[in-house]
Amino acid sequence: MDNMKIPEFQGNLRSFMLRVPEVIRECTGIKIFGKKIRSVLFSTDVSIIRNTNADAVIAVYPFTPQPIITQAVMTASDIPVFAGVGGGLTQGKRVLNLAMHAEHQGAIGVVLNAPTSNITLHKVAEQIDIPIVITVVSENEDTAARLKAGAAIFNVSGASKTADIVRKLREKHPDAAIMATGGPTEESIKKTIEAGANAITWTPPSNGEVFKDIMDAYRQGLPHP
Repeated sequence: MDNMKIPEFQGNLRSFMLRVPEVIRECTGIKIFGKKIRSVLFSTDVSIIRNTNADAVIAVYPFTPQPIITQAVMTASDIPVFAGVGGGLTQGKRVLNLAMHAEHQGAIGVVLNAPTSNITLHKVAEQIDIPIVITVVSENEDTAARLKAGAAIFNVSGASKTADIVRKLREKHPDAAIMATGGPTEESIKKTIEAGANAITWTPPSNGEVFKDIMDAYRQGLPHP
């Protein structure tokens, strides 16, 4: 039975899609409400979200969170959504209100930015019943205090130092749930997985980048690549 081929249906039109790197399948995954999540798409672009094989979406963006943006992403998405609710520019009670609203909208988890205080983190944890994802950007952070305050998942985003941060996190917290940015190549993703990441966040190419190859083909009178 273990060698039985998995049946797959693609369709003719939706077979063109953005596929996450295969190496991400080597993750253990993080199980949330019975759903195992290994690959997490970093995007708020609904056209990309609807055309990917990622297990979930992490919808964070560089502006103050707005419930209508979260709702738009979740309405379009056919996979679970981790919703950004602030912690950087947006602080205090507003973060709590946004987190509660995201849960009511159907988010599978909420994401708090690295500057979020442990007081705010604790208040959010007291009020919601979905996991809190706390972003970690440095190996010097007091991650034990984050767990004590109510964080459920670490989201490591340390650029070129991500794998090193993940490794040290795993040494300090052997049973912690860790998702992390994998970087631009399969080699960098594999390095992050080997360091101890349970799930990988993957940044897809932009609409413009995807369009480039298609438009180049059209200009030459060729079919859709």
